[in-house]
Amino acid sequence: MYDIIVIGAGPAGLTAAIYARRAEKSVLVIEKSSFGGQMTHSPKIENYPAFTQVSGIELADKMVEQALELGADIEMDDVTSVKDMGDFKRVICEGGAYEGRSLIIAVGVKHRQLGLPRENELCGNGVSYCAVCDGAFYKGKTVGVVGGGNSALQEAILLAETSKKVYVIQNLDILTGEVKLQNKIAELENVEVITGATVEKLLGDPELTSVMIKTEDGERLLDLDGLFVAIGLLPKNEIFAELAKLNDGGYFDSDENCKTATSGVFVAGDCRQKSIRQITTATADGATAALAACRYLESL
Repeated sequence: MYDIIVIGAGPAGLTAAIYARRAEKSVLVIEKSSFGGQMTHSPKIENYPAFTQVSGIELADKMVEQALELGADIEMDDVTSVKDMGDFKRVICEGGAYEGRSLIIAVGVKHRQLGLPRENELCGNGVSYCAVCDGAFYKGKTVGVVGGGNSALQEAILLAETSKKVYVIQNLDILTGEVKLQNKIAELENVEVITGATVEKLLGDPELTSVMIKTEDGERLLDLDGLFVAIGLLPKNEIFAELAKLNDGGYFDSDENCKTATSGVFVAGDCRQKSIRQITTATADGATAALAACRYLESL
């Protein structure tokens, strides 16, 4: 039996493992697909302390290497359910079951994708899901933002500060973001809003050069250096709903202490309700959750 089981090997989960091992707790990290989470989609990260520039994959590799060096165990498996057994938790996976005295859930979220051919191939090569992360690469260039809600409008406003031209592409006939954001968009001379439009094709090889959009007037080709997709996030926390309360959006309803209503269960990273989702905020959660789990274990 482990002291701490961490579900998810993104920056939050890996940081939790690092802190827990430094506290001499036995740790198992369970990850179903790949290490690093969403940051592996960024070819260049320039806002993570100590690195003027690093790829998401390289940063993930360094975090994994550190966790392993400190003695954390890692299993590649898909969690199907978790049972609270009182003084320990049983994590049931496709490949077997694991037991731990405490649990940190750090499963992250996924950006909702357009579902178009070559979207994954062009991710990091013109297609992005985070203007804060990648907007600086498009200084003086032409970009598009897909979406019309608050997130999309905030991305467009941020990009407009440095980009030459920003297209906002919304599938509805109106923008759905806050009026204040809509008014700000209307004031920006380098932002053009296209409503009632859907992106049909991503063009360019090996990097994005244009997109084909479909409107009620027909098809239109937009020459773009980058396309930012801001049509929502997808938390996948349902299987943990009996352990930790979810809000209306499906995120864990936990504050900055990362605790849940279930004794010995903690949450960390983008999967919990928060206003800012960045690598640095995920690692901060990982540290907070690990230290809280250690305090819980020492109180037993």
